[in-house]
Amino acid sequence: MFIKKIAILFSGNGSNLENILQKVHNRVFNGIKIECALLICNKKDAFGIERAKKFGLETMIIENNKFQNREEFDKKLVEVIKKANVDLVILAGFMRILTPIFTNRIKAINLHPSILPLFKGANAIKESFESGMMLGGVSVHYVSEELDGGKLIKQRAFERTRDMSLDEWEEQIHKIEHELLSEAIIEILCG
Repeated sequence: MFIKKIAILFSGNGSNLENILQKVHNRVFNGIKIECALLICNKKDAFGIERAKKFGLETMIIENNKFQNREEFDKKLVEVIKKANVDLVILAGFMRILTPIFTNRIKAINLHPSILPLFKGANAIKESFESGMMLGGVSVHYVSEELDGGKLIKQRAFERTRDMSLDEWEEQIHKIEHELLSEAIIEILCG
């Protein structure tokens, strides 16, 4: 049996991390087993660290604020990821803008809570809700030098309902995120 190894980078609550671990870690798709070989978090008190422990996985903490600049932090990430010899890196709520030091050397995908190329950046949920658009959604894309600008892999949309609140909008986005990201990982690694 072939084994494909993934690394997951996260910064916070870890709901997408836990979802990936539930749906793909140590599971077999088309004769290929996906194994989470590395977890990295840039925040030592992130709740996602506790979520990972439920799966028997330890998280490596690499705090970005301990580095002089983005480039030094990214060099360390690349070094650790290369050493783990993973097939794919997944950014699951990893709240860092990555430099070409990372993006040119690591094959990574990102989950974004809007229909790209609309509403890039950290406030996408609120901005997409306030836009008045009748559609919201989620995108999975390859990580590139351009913030939320890499080649699209998968997208899924939903329709705004009458009198939909921001909380309901966000809830719908998270529901789709939990489906779409694991689907993309399986598609990329297992065909």
